[in-house]
Amino acid sequence: MEEEDVELALTPADASPVVVMIFFVFGAAVGSFLNVCIYRLPLRESIVFPASHCRTCATPLPWYDNLPLLSYLFLRGHCRSCGASFSPRYLLVELLTALLTVGLVWQFGVTIAALSAFVLVAALIVITFIDLDHQLIPDVISLPGIVIGFLFSLVSPTPTWQSSLIGIGLGGGILLAVAEGYRLLTGREGMGGGDVKLLAMIGAFLGWRAVPFTLFVASLVGSVVGLAVMVRQHGNAQLALPFGPFLAFGALCYLFFGERLIDWYVGLL
Repeated sequence: MEEEDVELALTPADASPVVVMIFFVFGAAVGSFLNVCIYRLPLRESIVFPASHCRTCATPLPWYDNLPLLSYLFLRGHCRSCGASFSPRYLLVELLTALLTVGLVWQFGVTIAALSAFVLVAALIVITFIDLDHQLIPDVISLPGIVIGFLFSLVSPTPTWQSSLIGIGLGGGILLAVAEGYRLLTGREGMGGGDVKLLAMIGAFLGWRAVPFTLFVASLVGSVVGLAVMVRQHGNAQLALPFGPFLAFGALCYLFFGERLIDWYVGLL
């Protein structure tokens, strides 16, 4: 997704506050739906029925208590009926989705490339928080995501369908080889199949060049975080940090900065 291919990208000069606010509100609304997915998918519950309700008292939430961002702030994170507290994650996911939506439109404009990136970002947000809670990357997101990412490559200028196809094979192949090698050397499972499918999905949406970049950033940040947690846990090396959030972070870095960083690095060589 290179900037040269974008014709309708917003800039600080032409992005009016009204336009930015429209996409911010849209992103927050989608973030509200992503919260439903994050909570219900691991429980294998429908993401459509029943309607949003308090998990403590089961009272359905009226529309004015279900407004993205605003309702949480006005109610101070509590149920109007029973006073039970809601996790701050609801607010975080809505705000994060809103900000990333504005960032995508700012960078890619109102284009098919922005739509493709938005679908990927939404999937990454859901995967990240589910993996943090359950050490699980749902196939119901990653497997259709591989197909959707490839289909976008057929109608979007970047990546090409060839790059997307190679990205699927490279993304899945690298982590599959690493996981199998670790298992043969240690006799233990070191990486789940969900991570393999996730990197394949990232390759489908972003092309093969994103795969090594994403893996490098994910491994670097994951190592730093892992060491910090290990020090805090007084040297406990038996930690099971989910790798999915780090892959998602690496993919976001590539989405916004990857091509420029790669070109800068190649220029140094």
